[in-house]
Amino acid sequence: MPMLREVEGFLGLAPPLWAPTRKPGEPPIKDIFALVLHGYPQITTQAVHMCAANDIPVHFLSASGRYITGLAPGAGPVQRHLRQFHALTDPATCLRLAKRLAIARSEGQLRYLLRATRNEAERPAAVRESLEVMRQAIKAMPDALDADSLRGHEGTAARAYFAALPCLLRPEVPESMFPTGRSRRPPRDRFNALLSFGYALLHQSVMTATLSVGLEPALGFYHTPRSAAHPLVLDLMELFRLPIWDVALIGSVNRLQWHPDDDFAVTKAKVWLSDAGRRKAIALYEDRLAETWKHPVTAYSLSYERAIELEVRLLEKEWTGTPGLFARARLR
Repeated sequence: MPMLREVEGFLGLAPPLWAPTRKPGEPPIKDIFALVLHGYPQITTQAVHMCAANDIPVHFLSASGRYITGLAPGAGPVQRHLRQFHALTDPATCLRLAKRLAIARSEGQLRYLLRATRNEAERPAAVRESLEVMRQAIKAMPDALDADSLRGHEGTAARAYFAALPCLLRPEVPESMFPTGRSRRPPRDRFNALLSFGYALLHQSVMTATLSVGLEPALGFYHTPRSAAHPLVLDLMELFRLPIWDVALIGSVNRLQWHPDDDFAVTKAKVWLSDAGRRKAIALYEDRLAETWKHPVTAYSLSYERAIELEVRLLEKEWTGTPGLFARARLR
């Protein structure tokens, strides 16, 4: 209970057992951590002034989820950025966080393969081989001396994971929906087109949460900067690729929810989603975000959308007084 009470203070999420009762006449804005305007809603000058007076940031996103701009009252974000810069320019801190992140991602993938092939006697040989490779890679991660060697171990585990994914699809799934390895920029098959599109949606969700909390997305601890990509967002995405999109996508493919012709635009060089396919993918992603699960730090259920924000806050606590809570969640 003490840990939960502490977590409550920096989440902006009150556990239901001790959520404070609002006093008569207290404005609802006191319960708001951030205001995110998605699409083309209107906000009055009076509402902006009220948000500023209560230290509530206002963020504007396009209809597709692209971050446009934001208003942050006071100097809070500046101080946050300075603390973040001080912490994430320390190589030892970056390597410590990177190891925790890489282990969390790879262990989640390992657990998912084990859960999806529970019957060990009928487990395909390709899955057994992948599991062994992943176990060895995970075992080596804590001893990595630098980020490059850690990336090598994580890459080995990721290749083994993607090699096993076709074994998780049912025989009834059309052959054209099976992945042929992992291909990006551009995707070479329908499954990879879906995978990449979902990851793009996830990138926007993590970006929104990062900016809402007040961290600088361009300053990360594991991924290296490159054009059109924010390292901290890419870092945090690793925790949610599997639970938010991989699991939902494989389930939808096994339920035969995708039409190989109508939902995709196929050329010799690449495969993209059609308008119908994008609508299906967005609906699947939004439904997944709304699902809840029990987070090990808070010990109560959160939607995946709120869990993303939680992990951003837990990361910030790594350099503001309560380390050890970030990247503790694992797929059961």
